[in-house]
Amino acid sequence: MKPATPTAAPVRATTRVKVLPHPDLCPAGTEFDAKAGRKLVDELLEHGVAIEHACEKVCACATCHVHLRSGAEFVAAADEEEEDQLDDAWGLDAQSRLACCVKVKGPELVVELPRYSKNHAREH
Repeated sequence: MKPATPTAAPVRATTRVKVLPHPDLCPAGTEFDAKAGRKLVDELLEHGVAIEHACEKVCACATCHVHLRSGAEFVAAADEEEEDQLDDAWGLDAQSRLACCVKVKGPELVVELPRYSKNHAREH
């Protein structure tokens, strides 16, 4: 009989996403399990958070700007293209990212939606 071979810890298939309250898009805030590896913008939309995405999620408009308040250390850093687009985002800070560029990863991601988008006015 062969001795048992140690196995690596299983990779977490989901990330707990917490969206902080936003007066228009998510007044009470929300939490959901997101599939690791998917774009944050897709997971937000799938779970009822109507974040803007004017360029159809191709990193060309900055309307899906978010702040990663916790968990950013688990996702890949912004590349040059994303950094260039972020220059046009409203309310930019050190934790700013474009949700179309963030691939969900890690145990938890805390997201704050800016009060305004680059477009300032939302279509209803």
